[in-house]
Amino acid sequence: MEVSKLTGKGIGVAVLDTGIYPHIDFDGRITGFRDFLQGKKQPYDDNGHGTHVAGIIGGNGKASQGRYCGIAPGCSLVSLKILDKRGNGNMKDVVKALRWLKMNGKQLGIRIVNISVGTVGKGDRNSALLIQGVEELWDEGFIVVTAAGNMGPEPGSITAPGSSRKVITVGSSDLLDPTAGISGRGPTKECVCKPDIVTPGLGIVACSPGIPYGYAVKSGTSMSTPRVSGAIALMLEKDPFLTNVEIKMLLKEAARDLGYERNRQGWGELDINAFLKS
Repeated sequence: MEVSKLTGKGIGVAVLDTGIYPHIDFDGRITGFRDFLQGKKQPYDDNGHGTHVAGIIGGNGKASQGRYCGIAPGCSLVSLKILDKRGNGNMKDVVKALRWLKMNGKQLGIRIVNISVGTVGKGDRNSALLIQGVEELWDEGFIVVTAAGNMGPEPGSITAPGSSRKVITVGSSDLLDPTAGISGRGPTKECVCKPDIVTPGLGIVACSPGIPYGYAVKSGTSMSTPRVSGAIALMLEKDPFLTNVEIKMLLKEAARDLGYERNRQGWGELDINAFLKS
């Protein structure tokens, strides 16, 4: 299939976040919703962060006549609400969500797990639990894409679970300034170079909850992460047999060097066209 015609159709993306609002840009493609906080059955988002992230991955731009279209406007979205209206969550709910995905993800057609949230841990048990949870998903074949966090620019500021060696950790290419750039930087405590890749995260417009259907502007590595998840959905539509390790290698090969050190820019900035042509 021509690269320009790829939409991510048939590829499921799980979004662990504040929930999802049934925005017109998702056009019936919310194929699952699980609320780990209150047990509600119908999709909702009392914060807006999760809807924004989902819009970057798979909004089709319908409410904006195509102006604010996500990366993979044909993909399916499964929302796992693990964060409350303030954007806060507790470890118990996150771990429950990761275990639920491990048990149910494949039946729902989920290939990609987007985690635009993280925790700062000083080698504590919470970070270890998060890292264990995402690595178990990775070992099951899921492609786990996580944010580097917004605790930069100091070295060693990658948040968990982005500090996992296995998963794909995403920083913001326009938030890398050595004095003011908030994009998380490596190395991790285990001396792993992170992030893996960077992509824009500053002033990103995407879906917001409410009627009339609208959009919001947000910034941070939370906005960069879904761009990579969306690009992977396009690649999996093109070649559904690619493994998570193969996807990671293709991202590395298609990254554009920005001239920063490895622990700031990873392999470089994602070049979606080069990635999809590889």
